[in-house]
Amino acid sequence: MAPLLPLDYRTAPFDEQCAPRRLLRLFSGKWTTMVLHSLHLEGGASRPGHLLRCLPGLSKKMMTQTLRELEEAGLVSRTVQQVMPPVVEYSLTPLGRRFIEPLEMLYHWGIDNADALDAVCQAQAAPST
Repeated sequence: MAPLLPLDYRTAPFDEQCAPRRLLRLFSGKWTTMVLHSLHLEGGASRPGHLLRCLPGLSKKMMTQTLRELEEAGLVSRTVQQVMPPVVEYSLTPLGRRFIEPLEMLYHWGIDNADALDAVCQAQAAPST
């Protein structure tokens, strides 16, 4: 029996562990990309209260959960300054800054192709016949 060759993830895009699926899984949370994008716009770091103000609709609970998940994934780090009251800041890690590139490409594509997004939204809102 011939030995199994390693799976080439570029030619097997539907395998559960292929890079595109892992990337989409990472970015699948509703607020994940927006929190990363906001941190990027703030120069890579922000305080929680500022993030809440920048992202309308984001609850404190969801922000905390999203930041914890990003911290566990190694994309964001949490720093607590020992002052009174304590100051907490979240910042992109070097790995997080690496993940910003495809995310920013997607955000810019969305801005440049707003008409196409409008057409999709209209098609989804239209009643089925």
